[in-house]
Amino acid sequence: NREFVKRYAAGKSFADIGSLWGVNGLYSFLAEESGATRVVAVDAYPESKEFSAERKKRNSRVIFVQGDVNLSETTDRIGVCDVVFCSGVLYHTPDPVHLLTQLRALCGETLILNTAAIPEMRGLSNGAIFYPFLDTRQRKIWHQGIGSQKGITGPYEPESGYGNWFWGMTPSAIESML
Repeated sequence: NREFVKRYAAGKSFADIGSLWGVNGLYSFLAEESGATRVVAVDAYPESKEFSAERKKRNSRVIFVQGDVNLSETTDRIGVCDVVFCSGVLYHTPDPVHLLTQLRALCGETLILNTAAIPEMRGLSNGAIFYPFLDTRQRKIWHQGIGSQKGITGPYEPESGYGNWFWGMTPSAIESML
């Protein structure tokens, strides 16, 4: 991810979708360091203390937008950016095709998409698993051992919204949606 940001951000406007969870704007600040002309950090959650402190420490011009990128009111606030970076978001949305459509509307030139994927299924392209409401035995099949995966390590939690893992998609499914 870091190398892609460094390679594509210089001299470009840059949007970091899902900028906070576990990284507190790391890629937004990296884009700014790499010479991006305008950087917008976007997350459904409020600006974290760590993000605010880092922005202040750096005297950064990174703009923070709290909002749901699935909603046009949020994409209108972000505007079109040359480079759109979206990491760890696709599988957290109930409607990944809509999210990709929204990212396309934001993206002027380059999309850098990083997402979890499940293995290809022999003899079946474009496979996907919808995690909510799987039983315990079925959820264990998909547990990746990477910490809390709401909707996989435990039952789907409607009150957790985007904190849930909704989709396991094969690389061919992701590529086809793109």
